[in-house]
Amino acid sequence: MLKTGLVLEGGAMRGLFSAGILDVMLENGLKTDGLIGVSAGAAFGCNFKSGQGGRAARYNKRFCRDPRYCSWNSWFRTGDLFGADFCYHELPEKLDPFDCSAYERNPMEFYLVCTDVLTGKAVYRNCPKADSECFEWMRASGSMPLVSRMVPIDCGLYLDGALADSIPLQFFESIGYGKNIVILTQPEGYRKKASGALPLLKFVYRKYPSLVRTMERQAEAGHVLLLRPETVLPVKRISHDPELLQQTYDAGRELGRKKLPELRRFLS
Repeated sequence: MLKTGLVLEGGAMRGLFSAGILDVMLENGLKTDGLIGVSAGAAFGCNFKSGQGGRAARYNKRFCRDPRYCSWNSWFRTGDLFGADFCYHELPEKLDPFDCSAYERNPMEFYLVCTDVLTGKAVYRNCPKADSECFEWMRASGSMPLVSRMVPIDCGLYLDGALADSIPLQFFESIGYGKNIVILTQPEGYRKKASGALPLLKFVYRKYPSLVRTMERQAEAGHVLLLRPETVLPVKRISHDPELLQQTYDAGRELGRKKLPELRRFLS
C-alpha cells in the first residue's frame, strides 16, 4: 500500500493558506502517513502532527504587530527579521504552547527542508521529537537570506530550505510516499521570477559560491500543482495586519472545504 504524504510549500505568511486547509483536514479526521514542509510549511505544518488546529492562525494574528516576533528592530538588534528566541522558544514554550507530547505520540513522520550553505544542496531532516534541536532545524528551514542569520547545527550552516528545494515532492516520492497532497501558496500560472536582490545576495554570500549557484537556479524553478489558491492571496510574505492574515487563513479553509470530497477519495 502506498504511503500518503503532505508536501507544503513555504511563503512566510502565505503559509496561513496551507494552515487553513490542514485545519479542515484535522476537523474531518483526514490523516496522512507523513508530512514534509519548507520554511513556513514546516513551522505551520507541525501543528497538523500535534493536532492543534487553529494554532498557527491564532498566534500569527496575536503577535504579528509585536516587534519581538517580526520587525526591522529585531533584525537590527539580532540579525533576524523573525526573532529567533521569541518565535522558537518563548512563543511555543510559554505564550501559545506547542503540544510536544501529542506531536511525539502521532506516528505520522515529519520532515523539513533546509539549505546547506556550504554545498548549496537541500538537507531533508526527519524530526520525530519536538525538542530544542527540532526547533533549531525549523528555524533554519525558515531563515530567509539577507534578513536572517545562518543557523549553525552540529558542524553545518543552514538557511531557508526553499533556496534548494521549494517543493520537495521528488524527495518524498523517493522515500516511499507514492500519494502526495501538494499545497502551494501561489495561484495557477505563477512562475517565480529572478530576484531583483540577486546581485546583493551574490555579494553578501560571495564566500559561499555553491549557495549562490543554488539561488540562481532556484529563480528559474517551476511548481507542482495539486491544491493552490484560486486567486492571489491578500498577504505578501510579511504582514502586520491581523485581518489580512485571517483572510489568507480563511481562503485556505474555503478551498479545503471545497476539496473535501476529493481529499477523502484521494486518502481512502
